[in-house]
Formats: sequence, structure tokens, C-alpha cells
Amino acid sequence: MSTDGPTVDQGVREMILLLPRLMARAKRMPIPERLRDYALTPRHLSLLALLLYDESATVKDLAARLQLASTTVSLMVNDLSRQGILHRREDERDRRRTIVGIADAHRPAIEGWLGAGAAAWRTVFEPMSPPERALVINALLTYERETMELTRQPD
Repeated sequence: MSTDGPTVDQGVREMILLLPRLMARAKRMPIPERLRDYALTPRHLSLLALLLYDESATVKDLAARLQLASTTVSLMVNDLSRQGILHRREDERDRRRTIVGIADAHRPAIEGWLGAGAAAWRTVFEPMSPPERALVINALLTYERETMELTRQPD
């Protein structure tokens, strides 16, 4: 690598080696004892992370942020609500809307579990300028889009 940074090929090689290690480490993060019996999936984790940092949201808002159908998110919320991980309440301004949040009994376990990943990203992002953070985020989003195209099943 040059002093200015890696060439495109060197960068590709580094990322090809790095990403599987990152995924393996993420998969090895132990699920808190309190949550082990709930059969949580990666989609549940993303939903819980949003609710952890945003406090609460509607199913429609969660679906938009997760880029999933509202019916899919509604099923996940129903499942997690039945298990007592999430709670629901009416929106005081619009009683037709339901606000979803993490149940207080499970918040500490979820904060401890997902907070480690958030702390690692904070370590990455704090020394960066906003444009540098945007560059990292946009690079990962572009990678996601490109790999989505590669993994699409033929019709």
C-alpha cells in the first residue's frame, strides 16, 4: 500500500478478508441469558436496535427504516409483543396509530447486548469528520446494494 492509501485492488483484497471476520465476530456476540429463549433473528436485532436508539416508533416508520414490508414488521412486532419484549401503546395525538417500544424489563439486556456494537462504531466514527463518516456509510450502503444484485434469485 502506498502512503496515500491502498490501490483499488489492494482495498478490494483487504475488504474481502475483513468482511467475513466482521460477520463471524458479530455472530459470536453472545445473546444475553434473559433473551436466549426468544429465537431472535437478525431482523429482530435490527428492529430492536432502532427501538433502542429511537426509543419508540410506529410499525410504518420501522418498516421504512428497515426497508421491509409493513406486514413483515407487523408480524415481527406481534411476535415480540406476545413474548413481552416489546410493548405497544396508542399514540395520544392519533389513536389510530400504535407506538412500539422495548419493554422496560428487557431494555437493560438489549442495551448491554447491542450497546457493545454501538460503542465500537462510536470509536470508529468519533475521530472522523462528518464527510468521512458519510464516506464510510455510503461505501457500505453501496456494497450492500451491489451484493443484493448478485444474490437475487432468477425469476
